[in-house]
Amino acid sequence: MIRVLLVDDQPLIRSGFRALLAAEDDIEVVAEAADGAEGLRLARQHLPDIALVDVQMPVLDGIEATRRIAADPALAGVHVVILTNYGLDEYVFNALKAGAAGFLVKDIQPEDFLHAVRVAARGDALLAPSITRRLIDQYVSRPPHPNGDVTGLTNREREAVVLVARGLSNDEIADHMVISPLTAKTHVNRAMTKLHARDRAQLVVIAYESGLVVAQA
Repeated sequence: MIRVLLVDDQPLIRSGFRALLAAEDDIEVVAEAADGAEGLRLARQHLPDIALVDVQMPVLDGIEATRRIAADPALAGVHVVILTNYGLDEYVFNALKAGAAGFLVKDIQPEDFLHAVRVAARGDALLAPSITRRLIDQYVSRPPHPNGDVTGLTNREREAVVLVARGLSNDEIADHMVISPLTAKTHVNRAMTKLHARDRAQLVVIAYESGLVVAQA
């Protein structure tokens, strides 16, 4: 069962998402919050698998709530997905840097929304490569500055990070590198540990910020 926390200051938005999620046999909404501070408290109380967090809220906004969840060892299993009305913007990029696993635009189709929740629950990033490139190209400082010590990665780990940034899954990375999926996962996980990345989305951001991967125009 996928346990979901809804954090949004608009009751109508929360009720709409709750209705969608409650109709699914494998998803349970464990709590709702109207601001980031309450969301953080409820995350600690309920330990959800997914926290759907609005980016702009009173008391504590979604970016700071994400940062605090990501920094709390007790919440290491909570995957934050940012909800936004605006699509690609600096708020989304800052949320990804803070530790969000991805983002969803609120006018998403219901079937795509449910699929995204399940993808995030598996620990996969909700970022298409084209979206990642647009975000990085628009918001990362140039020239690239190191956000993680990529020099500490092995050649295989560096290769795996580049492939993650291109949007490949562990199985696809394994095929590309001619290794087993387990070994591919090991390379990715070790790179995340060395670069202090919370998840694959943050690993992608670090890959671009450090210059390991270069955004294409």
